[in-house]
Amino acid sequence: MTHVLPDRVYTAAQVRELDARLIDAGTPGIELMQRAAQALWQAVQQRWPSLRQMTVLCGGGNNAGDGYLLARLAQQAGWQVAVWAVADPDKLQGDAAMALQMALSEGVSVKRWHPNASLSGVLVDALLGTGLSGEVRGDYVDVIGQINAAPCPVLAVDLPSGLDADRGTLLGCAVSADLTVTFIGLKLGLLTGVGPNHTGELLFAELAESEQPVAKFAFERLSLSRWAKTLPVRKQAAHKGHFGHLLIIGGGHGMGGAIMLAAEAALCSGAGKISVATRPEHVAPLLSRCPELMVRGVDAVEQLQGLLDQADALVIGPGLGRDSWARALLDAALGWQGPRVLDADALNLLAEGATRVSLGAESIISPHPAEAARLLAWDNARVQADRPAALAQLVRMLNCSVILKGAGSLVGSNDAELPAVCSDGNPGMAVGGMGDVLSGLLGALLAQRIPAARAARYAVLVHALAGDRAAHHGQVGLRASDMFMPIKALLNQRDAE
Repeated sequence: MTHVLPDRVYTAAQVRELDARLIDAGTPGIELMQRAAQALWQAVQQRWPSLRQMTVLCGGGNNAGDGYLLARLAQQAGWQVAVWAVADPDKLQGDAAMALQMALSEGVSVKRWHPNASLSGVLVDALLGTGLSGEVRGDYVDVIGQINAAPCPVLAVDLPSGLDADRGTLLGCAVSADLTVTFIGLKLGLLTGVGPNHTGELLFAELAESEQPVAKFAFERLSLSRWAKTLPVRKQAAHKGHFGHLLIIGGGHGMGGAIMLAAEAALCSGAGKISVATRPEHVAPLLSRCPELMVRGVDAVEQLQGLLDQADALVIGPGLGRDSWARALLDAALGWQGPRVLDADALNLLAEGATRVSLGAESIISPHPAEAARLLAWDNARVQADRPAALAQLVRMLNCSVILKGAGSLVGSNDAELPAVCSDGNPGMAVGGMGDVLSGLLGALLAQRIPAARAARYAVLVHALAGDRAAHHGQVGLRASDMFMPIKALLNQRDAE
């Protein structure tokens, strides 16, 4: 069992296939169940060693079998153990029925759950797991409510009951766990959407190695083990021209902060030269803050053409606004051929257009859920109800790389790469300006000739890890500008963490 999560992320169906292959390869199902119980017991001993009291709530499938075997281990260790069976234990089949008998033979007390059942000690959610289809129903709704209301620590077996394993959405209601131990394959729903709210700390137990793993998995979990060497080592005789000229466009009236954050992030991310096209009122503040920038006050789109002619990559959107000035600049950026990032108001203006455009493989968009909803003509709830589907639709519709931001940001592109999910980052990053920093980082990578699909994945990972470093002393009060030095350090880091 490990805190280091695997890079392969599966659907629930793919995990069931993995499980079946392990059994076919010679590991009996009851043996896998016992290993799962051992991993759960190890987690309990590490996290809550002094409680010595456990209440296990069991459903009617294999998830319940793991719970019965965990209760058996706790009983053997002298803990006070109570098991409440929400499904009739006499109707259990196969390995789950065998697990029940092993628990009973150890003297574990198993009682049918009722609304006045007492819950104490470590509460173990062994109710539904990944086998749930449709919304939570019947007694399970009441049990989940009782677990969430209890002033006790909660351990979820494999997946918090009521959480959709593939989408990270609630199937009506879900257990809110303090710790989840997941088995065999990492499930996307644990990492994205509201999944992290219900998962708590996440541990992974492989249980057994398969000689014939599922050939195709659903998502890649971004990690430095693969992406740390995205930027090549700089040669001794390099000059600024080797690292590209980035143009950043934005900063409408009263919105100079966004363009400043994007520009300074790009400075910390290695672009050789950076020009900024913005409202004239922002020129002096930008140069005062960052004299390394080349800043041009732009009142009319005609003043932009010379800058576009010199650029190797561009970013448009931070603080852009949605007036006629902004629309004219966006039209010019859409007509420019080269690597580009569209974010913030550039996406809102794009959504307002009567026709959809094919942005192409060199482009990246980075919408948050509300911006994605506008682009798709969906509502925000629909985007969050199926983030993987929203990502795939945006990639198809705009023919570009897409970063769907939020907890468990998703990245997809129109190349051969599988979509990716980022499990790093923290809630302290939920402040204004973080998206502008990401835009500047993305633009700098594009200027350095990193292909868009790779730049999108690497930037999301670096941005999230930088947020975790910046929040080392606390998440409350984290500022977007706190990200600059951690980003620089990560881009200079050649080895995986």
